[in-house]
Amino acid sequence: MKLAVHLANMTLPGGPAALGPALAGAARAADQGGVETLTVMDHWFQMENLGGPDEPMLEGYSVLNFLAGQTERIQLGTLVTGITYRHPGLLAKTVATLDVLSQGRALLGVGAAWYEREHHGLGVPYPSTSERFERLEETIEICRQMWSADTGPYEGTHYRLAETLNNPPTLSQPGPPLMIGGSGEKKTLRLVARHADMCNLFATGVDEVRHKIEVLDGHCDTENRDPSTILRTIIIATDPLADTDAFLAEMERYAALGVGQVFVGPASDDPAGWVESVVQQVKPRLDAI
Repeated sequence: MKLAVHLANMTLPGGPAALGPALAGAARAADQGGVETLTVMDHWFQMENLGGPDEPMLEGYSVLNFLAGQTERIQLGTLVTGITYRHPGLLAKTVATLDVLSQGRALLGVGAAWYEREHHGLGVPYPSTSERFERLEETIEICRQMWSADTGPYEGTHYRLAETLNNPPTLSQPGPPLMIGGSGEKKTLRLVARHADMCNLFATGVDEVRHKIEVLDGHCDTENRDPSTILRTIIIATDPLADTDAFLAEMERYAALGVGQVFVGPASDDPAGWVESVVQQVKPRLDAI
């Protein structure tokens, strides 16, 4: 099973001045330790379960471009970009820029958005759930078109682009991998089957994830998609250092379902030191699963 590191907590000793060095140190430790993927959140306000807006939050793609200069091989993306946050043409350009500057290491993670408070707080429109999913699919189509040789117009229900021009092109071909986050059975997993290279599910238990994967496989049948072409990933709140044997036993059960990657996050005020410990103590055994 592949290891991914997700950086979500930005409340660190030393305040704002410490964030750059701390994030850079964690990214370098992950990169040098052979971690497959590094992600950050894409929010304007910190999530309520991590302290809410009173706690710090940095803009996601600024962080990723900064970390691209600190690393050499690790895949970089958000987990995940809410579709309401940026116009899709600008999102495609933003991710393409990350891809070029990182020498082809960008990952596009997207979702339908859910954090209503930050939208109202900063004056960003927050459409209905059904409309957000419509915009999600159109955004995926726009990104894929902008990363192709097709520079013609795009005509959708919600977005109209006169020229889908992206120059310079992405180094990743046919474009950065697409990950859709979320586990909604009727809409999200259907879009995964139709469009995504990766899905990301909450590790809410082996039985629950098994069910979600069965639903995804059903959508793949409907879409005439080979399920094996989608990398199934999970994100888990468990600290793998707290009880490594128990963590790895749980990962074996998820791997038996076809899960190929797990995202974990630093449970420490020293994210670089935490990543180094995970790389040394957990990753070799995880690689063997």
